[in-house]
Amino acid sequence: MLIRRETPADADAIRAVHSAAFAKADGDGVPVEATLVDALRADEGWLPAYSLVAIDPDGLVVGHVVATRALVAGEPVALGLGPLGVLPDWQRRGVGKALMHAVLGAADAHDEPLVVLLGHPDYYPRFGFRPAVELGVTPPQPWGPEYFQARPMHAWRESIRGEFRYARPFDEL
Repeated sequence: MLIRRETPADADAIRAVHSAAFAKADGDGVPVEATLVDALRADEGWLPAYSLVAIDPDGLVVGHVVATRALVAGEPVALGLGPLGVLPDWQRRGVGKALMHAVLGAADAHDEPLVVLLGHPDYYPRFGFRPAVELGVTPPQPWGPEYFQARPMHAWRESIRGEFRYARPFDEL
């Protein structure tokens, strides 16, 4: 498996990954994650360096993760991570883990101070995430603090505190 930045030719495959990864059990409708990435690409918060795909040995896109510019207290000092999706046949095979390590490594290499996500409290702490409120970063909606998580990076500063705002397309979900 190879992790690389997405290219324009990957857009349909990325949409298919998120459609499959987040499909509803009843098969009804297109998951919001499948169209969210397209909306993020058109937003001013889009950062191409943080849109990564996992490629299988045959060149098939089997996973995708993206992080976009986010704000804390109105300042552009954070990344909002997500969605992260993996084709069902490739789940539980390390693809999501590899994508997570790659996007966090890219964020750290670019001196991003903070990465924030909304995710399962039993899964994301293994990547250094903890409740964002412990860092003084509050959610834009009344999400449970155990789900609204943040990972301070090497460029983290104690002064980064306040309300978190994802890129605009997240507000339209």
